[in-house]
Amino acid sequence: MRRVEGGCHCGAVRFAADAAADAVLLDCNCSICAMTGYLHLIVPGRDFRLLRGADALVEYRFGTGAARHLFCRTCGVRSFYHPRSHPDGISINARCLDGGVPDLPVRPFDGRNWEAARAALEG
Repeated sequence: MRRVEGGCHCGAVRFAADAAADAVLLDCNCSICAMTGYLHLIVPGRDFRLLRGADALVEYRFGTGAARHLFCRTCGVRSFYHPRSHPDGISINARCLDGGVPDLPVRPFDGRNWEAARAALEG
């Protein structure tokens, strides 16, 4: 396990998490991830801790409404969210980690063809 910490641009939101030592980063091409440059580090929900900023978060849902996209109301950065693909997990934006993006393998995720991409992750 590796401990990671990070947050939003203005510092209102801060978090810590324990990520698997063999974690991979997912580079999704869906509309919101492509437009924001989000790079996913998925951790189990039990291994994620919001240190501060619950009151600074605003939620946005689209499509199926399953994913809970959380943004800092001050700076607009989405440093983590509750993904549709991993309902019991948290997706951390690796670009919001202290020290920058960790040296981990990056795997593409075809979010434009979500159902097939999710099935490929499971199988």
